[in-house]
Amino acid sequence: MTCCLVQILLLASFTATSIAGTSAGSRQVADVESVYADVNDAVSIVATIDSGFFTSYRGKDRAAWMQLYHKKRKELVKRLSKLPSQNLSATDAKAITVMRTQLASFSENLSAPFSASGNCRDAQRRDKDLDYASLGAVLVVCFAESSKNLSFEGGKINRQSALGMLHEVEQPERRKAAFLALAPLWQAINGNNEPDSPYRRLIAMAAAYAAKKGSEIDRAAHDIGVDNAQVERWLEQILEAWRQVSSDQPVEPWNFSYRGAEAERLLASATPHESLLPINMRFYQDLGADLKQLGVLYDIGSRPGEATIASTDFVAHGRMVRGNWQPTITLVSEPSARGGLSVLNELVHENGHAVNFTAIRNRPAFVDWPGALFGEAFADVPSWSTFEPAWQRRYLGRDTPEQVSLRALYAGVILDVAWSLFELRMLRAPATDPNALWTEITNRYLHIVPHPELSWWAMREQLVDPPGYMVNYGLGAVLTADMREHIREALGPFDTGNACWYGWLGKQLLRYGSERDTRTLLQDFLGRPVSPQALLNQIHRLVPIPN
Repeated sequence: MTCCLVQILLLASFTATSIAGTSAGSRQVADVESVYADVNDAVSIVATIDSGFFTSYRGKDRAAWMQLYHKKRKELVKRLSKLPSQNLSATDAKAITVMRTQLASFSENLSAPFSASGNCRDAQRRDKDLDYASLGAVLVVCFAESSKNLSFEGGKINRQSALGMLHEVEQPERRKAAFLALAPLWQAINGNNEPDSPYRRLIAMAAAYAAKKGSEIDRAAHDIGVDNAQVERWLEQILEAWRQVSSDQPVEPWNFSYRGAEAERLLASATPHESLLPINMRFYQDLGADLKQLGVLYDIGSRPGEATIASTDFVAHGRMVRGNWQPTITLVSEPSARGGLSVLNELVHENGHAVNFTAIRNRPAFVDWPGALFGEAFADVPSWSTFEPAWQRRYLGRDTPEQVSLRALYAGVILDVAWSLFELRMLRAPATDPNALWTEITNRYLHIVPHPELSWWAMREQLVDPPGYMVNYGLGAVLTADMREHIREALGPFDTGNACWYGWLGKQLLRYGSERDTRTLLQDFLGRPVSPQALLNQIHRLVPIPN
């Protein structure tokens, strides 16, 4: 019997017995969870309808799903209030806590699809009394509005196109023009960097909120069993490793991406837009995950009303129904209409989320995001393979030199690490000038020419939704490298496929969903605490560039 068949049978066995066994200790809690699952699905389905992907689902339109949501929510509130508080198993008690916490996060009345009209202007008004949550939401709208309507060479482009030009355009002056075309996006977030700019007001509120309830940085540090000071040291170590393998010749910010994107240019003809999804499907099938059979839905390419960044989310959450597992349904959104290695890498990353979600086999309270840090890190476990020459030979028919590919990968990773350090320091000292801080970090570690007059750090929506979220990418790279190394040691190579990969990881790592905290999950998986050494080793695969 092959190893992957053994793993699949083990996972099926877990589905049939362990979930039922968990619920058997308290039939009352299990009954409440069934209602919770209905509410959770209704929220996800309404959100998907509001995204414009479809107008109805399972024969119900938005109004019908809203009616079901209100009915089931009312029932859930009533049932939760009657659950016992004593003589519960640990998992039942945790499930109840999760349901009550999530219930509080669901809107009492899911509103009609959000209209952004006028809201972005509110961010610039000093007389508008916006609280932390409201200002953050408005800045997300600002980001979306600005991203779609940038001026370049007498026409209009979007953010994805401008960023693509930074990788592709040969003429330095045109790259600079594409870079400066993003200025309205920066200004929507940070104005002219005045002390009371929208971002600087937001980061002050975020720091005050974090002092009371913790920040994304705090949660990420806790998730891996370290403190914020240790996170900062790790980020600095990673940036220093990059500095050592990079040329110390100054580079303008509009040339940094181009310098690292040679692999993108060499493989452009092998990665047209229409090929990206088939390549992605083939890779995951070679990993033992047939995305079509797993029920993954796709929203690919630009359309009116679509989000401005790639994303993956639940449409319906998996659960046991009459003794059988009803699978999770996810939606992967990739708004870019471009081809290219970076877009392909992003698509493989989003499908990393999808296979994570579909591999969860647990009670309804725990069929959810496993935590932002782990979730983002795991999605990069398969996506980093796209920069390995062996992967490129198999799926694109040709490859680039190893140094060229690895520099493309880690140039992107290092920007995420730089943003993580930037946010950590801004949250610690919110009165800091963000332009000056970003200039200091990028000049010291990335050799980027100082431009403190430009808020060019404001290129990622995650910087305002919420502040600190970028640590899940920067620190997440530490987890990604650690997991990739352990999987290779335990299971064998997987860059060109490994039929045991999905089943083995489902059993070893993914089946828990949100039940287990990241620290325990990774300690058990790795057999030791998380360490940055694997990532440092990978960066040092790069040969230092002679000056």
